[in-house]
Amino acid sequence: MSKVKLEQLLAAENEQLQKLKEIVHKAIEEEKLLSDKLLEFEDRNPPFVSRLADKVAGFGGSWKFIIAFALIMFLWIVINVYLISKPFDPFPFILLNLLLSTLAALQAPIILMSQNRKEEKDRQRAINDYMINLKAEIEVRNLHGKLDLLMTEQMQTLFEIQKTQVELMEDIKSLVKIKPGKDNTAINKL
Repeated sequence: MSKVKLEQLLAAENEQLQKLKEIVHKAIEEEKLLSDKLLEFEDRNPPFVSRLADKVAGFGGSWKFIIAFALIMFLWIVINVYLISKPFDPFPFILLNLLLSTLAALQAPIILMSQNRKEEKDRQRAINDYMINLKAEIEVRNLHGKLDLLMTEQMQTLFEIQKTQVELMEDIKSLVKIKPGKDNTAINKL
């Protein structure tokens, strides 16, 4: 009787381990699916104009641009005021103002295009973060449910093991012969 009972308990424990293994494999597959979906939104090869807008915006907002532009303006003014007897752009520097206005008029929309593209990327990242957080919340809930299920099954198995142990103790107690007049306190405790 006890051998069959122990084999049943071991089989039940093995079944629980198989369930746990399946749960882990399923969770790993679901994680792969989510990461694949997130990679779909990545813009790996943006169009040429988008890459150009990013580079122009990157250069236009850098110290290299500011220093180079200040140096060009300084040279323009020095050449027209001090180095040339008949300047191509005299003192009010109307041509320089025209070039500056043209540069600003061209640079502003390019920077805005780049910012819009980056804003779209940020929006997509926020959506991806939301999806990941939602997935994590669902996974935590699932894990709580799975842990509760495993604990319930484990408790049932432990109760069955305890019941079997009590039965075995009773069998041992019945097999031990109690002799009258001897100190049997250790045996009576069984």
